[in-house]
Amino acid sequence: MELLNVYQNNYLIVFVFLCLGVLLPVVALYLGKLLRPSKPSDAKMTTYESGVEPFHDSRVQFNVRYYIFALMFVIFDVETVFLYPWAVAYDKLGVFALIEMLIFVVMLLIGLVYAWKKKVLRWI
Repeated sequence: MELLNVYQNNYLIVFVFLCLGVLLPVVALYLGKLLRPSKPSDAKMTTYESGVEPFHDSRVQFNVRYYIFALMFVIFDVETVFLYPWAVAYDKLGVFALIEMLIFVVMLLIGLVYAWKKKVLRWI
């Protein structure tokens, strides 16, 4: 029964932090809205780009491959972060953790081969 209270206490702490994480920004934004001066005018509502009136559309087209390549980099970069704790605690984890990490790395390699076959990593 005492173990159940410990788990409930842990969930209570998580719930309190979740509520604070939502409540504090909402309160701060609301207080900022109440305290700041609000005097809208036509001049304040115009577009302003470094003191120069805008003369063309601000949207710039770029090759979507830059985005895909950056996304692939972030995915594989974040996945390698998971390798560090495993390497540090390898002595304590044993063969089971080795098998799990091999499965993880094989899944990463499958994703890399899939991206390679789809020609995501080509620049031309």
